[in-house]
Amino acid sequence: MLRTVGLLFKLDTPDHEIARAQFRSLAKQVPLLYLILICNTAAITSEFFRAEMPFRTLVIPTILCVIASVRAIWWLRQNAERAISDEDLVRLIRRTCNLAFILTMAFEIWSASIYGLGRSKSRGQLIFFLSLTEVSTIFCLMSIRAAAMRVAAVSMAWSIGYFAWIGAGQNMVESIVMFFVSGGLMVIAFRYNSEFTQMIHSRRDLRLRQIESETLSRENARIAVTDALSGLPNRRHLLARLDTLESELDRPLDSVAIVFVDLDGFKEINDAHGHHAGDLLIGSLSERLRETCPPYATLARIGGDEFAVLVETHGATAKAVAIAKRYRAEINLPVLVDQHVLQVGSSIGIAGNTSAPLKASELLRRADTAMYHVKTHAKGEIAVYQETFDEGRLHRIAVQAQIGAGLARNEFDVVYQPIVNAKSGAIVAAEALIRWPGRSEGPLSPDHFIGIAEATGQILSIGLFVLERACRDFQRLTSIKLSVNVSPAQFRDPTFHRQVAHILEQTRFPARRLQFEITEGYLLADAYRAIDGVRAFRAMGISVALDDFGTGFTSIHYLQSYGFSHIKIDKSLLEDLHRESKASMLIEAAVLLAKGLDMRVVAEGVET
Repeated sequence: MLRTVGLLFKLDTPDHEIARAQFRSLAKQVPLLYLILICNTAAITSEFFRAEMPFRTLVIPTILCVIASVRAIWWLRQNAERAISDEDLVRLIRRTCNLAFILTMAFEIWSASIYGLGRSKSRGQLIFFLSLTEVSTIFCLMSIRAAAMRVAAVSMAWSIGYFAWIGAGQNMVESIVMFFVSGGLMVIAFRYNSEFTQMIHSRRDLRLRQIESETLSRENARIAVTDALSGLPNRRHLLARLDTLESELDRPLDSVAIVFVDLDGFKEINDAHGHHAGDLLIGSLSERLRETCPPYATLARIGGDEFAVLVETHGATAKAVAIAKRYRAEINLPVLVDQHVLQVGSSIGIAGNTSAPLKASELLRRADTAMYHVKTHAKGEIAVYQETFDEGRLHRIAVQAQIGAGLARNEFDVVYQPIVNAKSGAIVAAEALIRWPGRSEGPLSPDHFIGIAEATGQILSIGLFVLERACRDFQRLTSIKLSVNVSPAQFRDPTFHRQVAHILEQTRFPARRLQFEITEGYLLADAYRAIDGVRAFRAMGISVALDDFGTGFTSIHYLQSYGFSHIKIDKSLLEDLHRESKASMLIEAAVLLAKGLDMRVVAEGVET
């Protein structure tokens, strides 16, 4: 119990934030407190002054007033909140607490020393002034519990221990009132101090939460404009910057350009080695490109395998071309990922505001169009936007829309190219070929729409259409096998096997009479997936032929591993075919190789 009571009078060692708050409170209240002390001291002195006792009635109160004035002036200077260390703050608060006790004792002792000099009325006034002084002092020191408690305790002790009994108890009532007032003030000081501390803690918690919220908000804002994989600015950041440039109406010509970079062969790496390897490749390439990006350019990753560089400088288009060449060289370098050497290429398009101010969206579209022109005409090259590029783009968009409508309106047809036995001359199989005779704008050859269908994914629908139509057409021709081309996109589709099985079931076409053809290019680009696909179809009873043999670099090991039933010699090898020619020797070698591997040979382009 005594220990608990003792803790009320002990000065806490608060954290530095509470100490600073207490110091600010004291800087506001203490000057007023000293002013009250000076006024009360002057009032008591005027009432109790005795010329024959100058030391007690004039010198001592003057000294007390001087001390109070000096302290008041010192505290007034603290309102500027000059830089004070946390350690100095604690020291100053401790000194204030001690001075409060000492000055209270000094005023009480001085009051007791002159108490007997006054008449009854004067003594009552003295007690009244002391009570006011006590109340004022406690209220001004409430932010420091120990100081307020000590002042209240001293006042209680003097009110009972001295003023109540001196003079035969004439001021007993006033002393008792003063005693209980002091006790009440102690309770008020204790509660106020607790609430003061809680308020400081609440403010600190609120400020910390606000700081955390602002930090989180800044981080969210950063994440919103940053690509998570590469750490580069993302598409949103690029568009925001372009919008800012668009608002600058006085932007000079050829001061802004965009380099649009698309990686060639990235999808194949993802398919062959997994997305983890693809992510590592993107991270490595991003770091390379970032290191070579000049200060007047902004590199951003705007898609899965697409990057863009915003160039902001005089002569932006020429400098964009230089950046594109440097980036193409960096991208072409091999990258070691998980002990695999991976390599991709790049198709790059460039657009700048060379002839007229352009909107941000138009500038980006032109760079994308230039990149797509490279992608479809000469992969691995760099092209600066030209208006003629839009003609091809618009044509592709139109054909893309027409393909979907044509399938719905049954505008496509399937024709068949016979495969003839070279010895007997009998037709042993037929290859299904897609045609588009019913197109409202006029027939379009496969060379003009197959590439677009593959790029847009529409080849999946076209391929299933060809397969189903051919199976129905040849269902009753039991002596002839059916050969159907399969695009790489169909082979990559995980649902393709189930779709083929469903068509065979619906058309009742025997799987043993069906043969798929895949190109040698896809075999080389995605060997592992191609092997799995061939094995899956062979397990269904479908044979698989290698198309365009001789145009790539297929190894004998691959031919053995895949289990092809046929190889189709590309017609380019049959040009100028005559005895003693090198072409003739190549064809003979291919036939012997196929026979050695127990495969049949089909030669394309035999017209005579």
